[in-house]
Amino acid sequence: MSDKTQQLKAFERLLIIMDELREQCPWDKKQTLQTLRHLTIEEVYELGDAILDNDLDEVKKELGDVLLHIVFYSKIGSETKAFDIGDVCNSICDKLISRHPHIYGDVIVNDEEDVKRNWEQLKLKEGKTSVLEGVPKSLPAMVKANRIQDKVAGVGFDWEEPHQVFEKVEEELGELQEEVNQGNQDRIESEFGDVLFSMINYARFLKVDPESALERTNKKFIKRFQYLEQKSKELEKPLSEMTLAEMDIFWEEAKKI
Repeated sequence: MSDKTQQLKAFERLLIIMDELREQCPWDKKQTLQTLRHLTIEEVYELGDAILDNDLDEVKKELGDVLLHIVFYSKIGSETKAFDIGDVCNSICDKLISRHPHIYGDVIVNDEEDVKRNWEQLKLKEGKTSVLEGVPKSLPAMVKANRIQDKVAGVGFDWEEPHQVFEKVEEELGELQEEVNQGNQDRIESEFGDVLFSMINYARFLKVDPESALERTNKKFIKRFQYLEQKSKELEKPLSEMTLAEMDIFWEEAKKI
């Protein structure tokens, strides 16, 4: 581990390399804010994968990739004199100080819920007309639903107890089943969305991140199915020729591994 002086030196090294690449590398010279955008999104997802896998060495590498993109955007901004890395750092520092009056002011808080409520109230005082303004339009639907619920809860629009949320889940499931029975596809989709929204809300009360929970299940399913495929190859019997009962034997084996 390094001290603050070494950390600042490493950051300075990255800034110098970025300057050199922007001046000398044909690919780096061509990049714009727009061309980097989709690459940044990919890097953040790769960081998320590493975190879910608890691969700390990979987390370190992916954090480096994300940091590179932040420095890259800042370099591009400096070329048009719109902003530079100093402006970026000072902007977030100013925001953090402003949003933490319990640290840098005289506000008293009792717990993290007080902090979250103050955060949303302060954002409204800064000129935002809605607590939902900060939810990016391009977020994946599940992540967006989670952020929406978290933000409105910050101003008191929330259930009081987990059992109330679970009862809402059950209510929405009942309404979905009614529409399934009726066979109206548009209404089925609408009610299915309500079920998902309620489940995401319930996850929040259970202190579970729904995106991470689903991705863990995805990874678990992939490993188990690939084990099934491996057994299929060992038996020289295609999956399409195996019965569900035969597949289930290997599926249960995979669950025990």
